[in-house]
Amino acid sequence: MKINSYITLLFSVSLLLGCSGTSKIPEGDLLYTGHNLSVKKGEEPKKIRKSIKSELDDMIRPKPNKSIFGMRPGIFFYNLAGDVKKEKGFRYWLKYKLGAEPVLMSKVDLDYNQKVIQNFVENKGFFNANSTADTVQKGKKVKANYEVTLNNQYKIKSVIFPADSIVLAKEIGLLESTSILKVGKPYDLEDIKNERARIDAKLKERGFYYFNEDYLLIQVDSTVANHEVDLRLKIKNNIPEKAKNQYKVNDVYVYPSFNLKRDTVANRKMDTIKYKDLTIIDNKTVFKPFIFDKTLLFDKGELYNRTTHNLSLNRLITLGTFKFVKNEFRENKSAKNELDLYYYLTPLPKKSIQVEALAKTNSANYSGTELNVNWSNRNLFKGAELLTITAFGGLEVQVSGQNRGFNVYRFGGEASLVWPRFISPFEMRSGSAFAPRTKASIGYEYQLRTKLYSLKTFNSSFGYLWKENEKKEHSLSIINIAYASPNNVTDLYQSQIDENPSLGKVIERQLIFGTTYTYTYTNTMLKNKKNNIYFKGGIDLSGNSLGLLLGANDSNNPKSIFGVPFSQYSKLELEFRHYYNFSKETTLASRIILGAGIPYGNSKEIPFIKQFFIGGTSSIRAFRARSIGPGTFDGNTVTDNSFLPDQSGDLKFEFSTELRAQLYKLVKGAVFVDAGNIWLLNKNPEKPGAEFTGQFMNQLAVGTGVGLRFDFNFLVLRTDLAFPLRKPYLPKGEQWVIDDIKFSDGGWRKENLIFNLAIGYPF
Repeated sequence: MKINSYITLLFSVSLLLGCSGTSKIPEGDLLYTGHNLSVKKGEEPKKIRKSIKSELDDMIRPKPNKSIFGMRPGIFFYNLAGDVKKEKGFRYWLKYKLGAEPVLMSKVDLDYNQKVIQNFVENKGFFNANSTADTVQKGKKVKANYEVTLNNQYKIKSVIFPADSIVLAKEIGLLESTSILKVGKPYDLEDIKNERARIDAKLKERGFYYFNEDYLLIQVDSTVANHEVDLRLKIKNNIPEKAKNQYKVNDVYVYPSFNLKRDTVANRKMDTIKYKDLTIIDNKTVFKPFIFDKTLLFDKGELYNRTTHNLSLNRLITLGTFKFVKNEFRENKSAKNELDLYYYLTPLPKKSIQVEALAKTNSANYSGTELNVNWSNRNLFKGAELLTITAFGGLEVQVSGQNRGFNVYRFGGEASLVWPRFISPFEMRSGSAFAPRTKASIGYEYQLRTKLYSLKTFNSSFGYLWKENEKKEHSLSIINIAYASPNNVTDLYQSQIDENPSLGKVIERQLIFGTTYTYTYTNTMLKNKKNNIYFKGGIDLSGNSLGLLLGANDSNNPKSIFGVPFSQYSKLELEFRHYYNFSKETTLASRIILGAGIPYGNSKEIPFIKQFFIGGTSSIRAFRARSIGPGTFDGNTVTDNSFLPDQSGDLKFEFSTELRAQLYKLVKGAVFVDAGNIWLLNKNPEKPGAEFTGQFMNQLAVGTGVGLRFDFNFLVLRTDLAFPLRKPYLPKGEQWVIDDIKFSDGGWRKENLIFNLAIGYPF
């Protein structure tokens, strides 16, 4: 036993030494383990010292090997792989993907890093700062020590803008009141650079097409007072004459069928069409002229404007019709200070067909595959309209849960037509960088739930989609019609309806005439922010106009169209997400969802397909999909069902928070807590405890768990293992089940541990 213990101890020590990264350091070199940076206390506030230290820590190079509790597994795997001669195979992957080359002291340039520190603090206004650099060795490891004394930070005493009489100087002078450089602010070289860029951007809005920020000079005088500077903004001498002039837009030429393989277009015979201020040169007349008038925002005779320039380009790109978009500005030879604009557009193939094979999951905890065949015509009526005809078929199964064996088969089709403009009897224009869209669609779906029933669904819609900017998006569906009809209801399902009448809602014939509006705001595309947010709010109104026309005000005697009572309700749903980024690798993500649906007039309840559900892979992950609520009602024990009924409600509250951290390259880990429930607005004798009351916060389901996310860029595969902390359907006083947690108990695991397999992040 002693020998075995010694061998085990020796192996463990060897492994730790190997993981520490020092076992194969070349003779005369040391393993670099990072740096310490000290910003000595002075007169400046602690907040400034902390900010400077944080920025300097990111600048110092090189970065050491990653360490986990003093061990460096990257170096261990790098050494373990040995010499690798081929740029492929397991050993190459082990050495260069899983492993990491040791960072040695011979690669560290102390003098260079000290200069970086000194330059940075001087650029922040600490002109009298001092910095030092040295090292501390411990065995085969070495750490760099940097120390900086800031002394006094210089402040801005005055900012002087040019007072020349030329037009350029006058235009710059108009920008003084909004300057970044303010008297009393600390001197900061970054502010000076940003001020030059700001002035250049503003001048580009005022016709100065040929101006450049390098033509501006900001002189700094640090001798005017004690720890203060004067800043004088000047236009450099001998800048090009045309950089001083404002330019107007003259003629606009559009080549809608430009071929990149041609060297020139001048020697080709083409049709020329004059349309308003546009000259359209097109030997095929592929596009109607009005589409360019609606897309290009320049008007003849107006000053050149960089924003209008970029908006026009972006609108051409977002039409979705052109493969390449190129523009060119040329000085007009016959008119002084005027520009002619040329747009060269290479169309995408007009018709295309695409086949997609998808893997998917849904909120009901089903996973499956789907095959889509899409046929597109990108210029149906020569106005950049997009016609898409889609046929699809798919299979969905439950990997885990009571619905295993009750597979779902779906097939159907949809035709949609999108106009890249507003189609309306009223004049509607958009100055956004994104072309507004009008969309009409019609579709059919047949859904077969084996052993239960089938549903046929027809839907059609007409509405608008537009984006104010990259952060704000609107969707308005003026007409939204849906009709659902059941078929082939099995005896099994009918017997369950007899025991639990609420299941009959699923297969009721439904007719919806609605209007929906959705607003979305997000800044999640900004990757360097500490806080990112996402908000989506939607309202769904149905049957209001029909209710007024037909006088529908009695839900006990509903009005019908073609023998089917139409639904009348209002539904509101709000979702807010917040992402707090501790670093690029670690994020705290949180989400809250609020929803309410109110039936009235012709309806006692909102349609089943419009009701709220909770639980499942992207909701409260410790509970099966649609198995919670409403309220304290327990739908799992009402009947001896061989399948899980769908529990739905009129009101919804859901909250989730998840700490995400990168474990290794493509692998991220998560720890999460979910909570929420659904409720009915009105009391239902068949579902005791389901109605909403003032005690709703005491009726929340709560769960927690851990998960892994495998991020392959094109696909995120997510696994979550969760278990409940609170079960709202248990008797009062017994709902918290934390004390019952027993991971070693097979019975507890079978009843409470929920494994979720999904594609994509939950939020």
